[in-house]
Amino acid sequence: MSFEFIENGTVTTPEGFLAAGVTAGFKRSGAPDFAMVVSEVPAEFAGVFTSCTFAAAPVQLCKKRVLESDFLRAVVINSGNANACTGEQGMASAVKSCEIAAQALNIPAESVAVASTGRIGVQMNMALIEKGVALALPALSRNGGALAAEAIMTTDTVPKAAAVKLQFGDKTVSIGAMVKGAGMIDPNLKVPHATMISVITTDAALSKAQLQKMLAVNADCSYNRITVDGDMSTNDTVLLLANGCSGVKIAPDSAEEAAFAEALLAVMQNLAKRMVLDGEGSTKFVEIKVINARSAEDARKAAEAVGNSLLCKTAWFGNDPNWGRVVAALGYSGAQFDPDKCDIYFGNIPVVKNGGDAGTPESDLRATVKEREFTITCDFNDGDAEYWVWSSDISYEYVKINADYHT
Repeated sequence: MSFEFIENGTVTTPEGFLAAGVTAGFKRSGAPDFAMVVSEVPAEFAGVFTSCTFAAAPVQLCKKRVLESDFLRAVVINSGNANACTGEQGMASAVKSCEIAAQALNIPAESVAVASTGRIGVQMNMALIEKGVALALPALSRNGGALAAEAIMTTDTVPKAAAVKLQFGDKTVSIGAMVKGAGMIDPNLKVPHATMISVITTDAALSKAQLQKMLAVNADCSYNRITVDGDMSTNDTVLLLANGCSGVKIAPDSAEEAAFAEALLAVMQNLAKRMVLDGEGSTKFVEIKVINARSAEDARKAAEAVGNSLLCKTAWFGNDPNWGRVVAALGYSGAQFDPDKCDIYFGNIPVVKNGGDAGTPESDLRATVKEREFTITCDFNDGDAEYWVWSSDISYEYVKINADYHT
């Protein structure tokens, strides 16, 4: 029951899913900015969302859907307006967006989910939602996944989609997904409670309970492990839909379920890594691994401190192997460890041994940090717990993008 990635796979690779991406007018650039993903039959579903207290209206409505709706038939997504911090009117707009799509598709409004991304604090222009739905409806197709992935982008430079297939006897199950996110990326997704938005589809048949458990576990090993700038969004949303169109029903606690979960994780990690690689202005992809820690919580605190350190991130951009910034971040992380036991490696090269300089020539270290992708391993030699984080550097371009974003 091994899986394989499908070339040019998208959210519509699984059977029974349609999608479209159109230009409704949310973006001043005229780029595509409205997407729809539709299941041809009712789909079981699950969701995880931002833990930000200022959760946007679409996030609040999606939480309600997860708790109260029996199935989903469609997801509508706009880019260019986050519909966050918009009060009662914003919630009414989110509800109305679902109603407009539901009427056009002739399905219950409660079976439509909504996600938004873009500028915070601006009321939704409902005429643009109506235009988006009117344009997307005739454009829905099995080939629409790539256009939908493009339409949900904000500061992303490339669309991000992936799909895998698994063989169960003589039947094939597919998992497809799309994601957007390049800045304001440091998800902390809770269950079920700019921005990361992801829609994941499968033509396998699974229960809502199976999907919710699987999504929560896999989010903690994918989307929750990335950071571009340490800023959590108001709009982070991940939805997983399963419509059963493959004819394969996956039983709980079975070998088939384990194989499916592994394939789902591979898709989510693939897209998580691509978000970091596409981080606003980023030039580096850095994996921070903390190993042999006293507890998983200590390892997490330490890895996240390094991954979010502005001093570390700017050093990576400048190809500066300044390991002092790494030990400083470890030290203030709140993790419990003995600094005199700590070893640190850039790639496979030792930079710190027993808490002090390992004596490696700086020229050797510089060659490692010049690479597009490299790993920093922090070995606490103090237990058996570990944790990893994927991070990026902070460049001049990141400052420019975010200095100009509002205006």
